[in-house]
Amino acid sequence: MSDTADPYDLDRFVQAQEQCYAQALSEIRSGRKTSHWMWFIFPQYEGLGHSPQSRYYSIKSVAEAKTYLYHRLLGPRLKECAEAALAADAKGAEDIFGPVDAKKLRSCATLFAWVSPSDGSVFHALLEKYFAGEPDGATLSLLGVSRADWDRRVPAQGS
Repeated sequence: MSDTADPYDLDRFVQAQEQCYAQALSEIRSGRKTSHWMWFIFPQYEGLGHSPQSRYYSIKSVAEAKTYLYHRLLGPRLKECAEAALAADAKGAEDIFGPVDAKKLRSCATLFAWVSPSDGSVFHALLEKYFAGEPDGATLSLLGVSRADWDRRVPAQGS
């Protein structure tokens, strides 16, 4: 239940990560995800997933995404996992995460690239490395962000 100290109930992520964060990070670093943690390690915007877990761990607003990114524990963990994915010796995100979770990674990276203060974030780098710099269109649509707005806010690498 959320309250004024945690209006977005981010503690749901903290609790979920408590038992498996080290395992998730280890799997990403090894280049192969083998257990189930994607929903609460790389959260997506609400409306993309339909399973109970996906709905429970979805980010429901830009404000919630920003709060997650700047959370004392969740933000650094999200960045650490994203950096581990970048450092992995893999040709594509599907090599690490499989086809379904690679889509979730793209959605998550799109969301957090949009709310990050600079175009040099680890989330922009994930999109560049694994998705040819292309954001997830469904995430942009749910955010109410046009492709033109994305391109103005998040210029392509080398632009």
